[in-house]
Amino acid sequence: MPNVSNVVKSIQDIMRKDAGTYGDAQRLEQLGWMFFLKIFDDREQEMALLRDSYRSPLPKHLRWSDWAKDEEGITGDALLDFVNNTLLPKLKALTGGDRMHSLIRTT
Repeated sequence: MPNVSNVVKSIQDIMRKDAGTYGDAQRLEQLGWMFFLKIFDDREQEMALLRDSYRSPLPKHLRWSDWAKDEEGITGDALLDFVNNTLLPKLKALTGGDRMHSLIRTT
């Protein structure tokens, strides 16, 4: 199993080719968000199986499983536009008082 440092460096090398990302600090922040959203989505799926009453704090179109999981989904400039102009601003603007809303807003 490759170590995390090598995986992150490999992903950063790929991200360096993308327009709209400037510097390793920005790439690490974006990578952190991607890891968070993937893990959060996995956790939500688990919680939905365990609790019939579970409701996601995220609208469907912002969930990882809706926009990132599909290999035929959005890519390139359309993906950058979605992440920069829809996903991140809407995550930061989430309202609601429960723990999950707060976790997403402050990440």
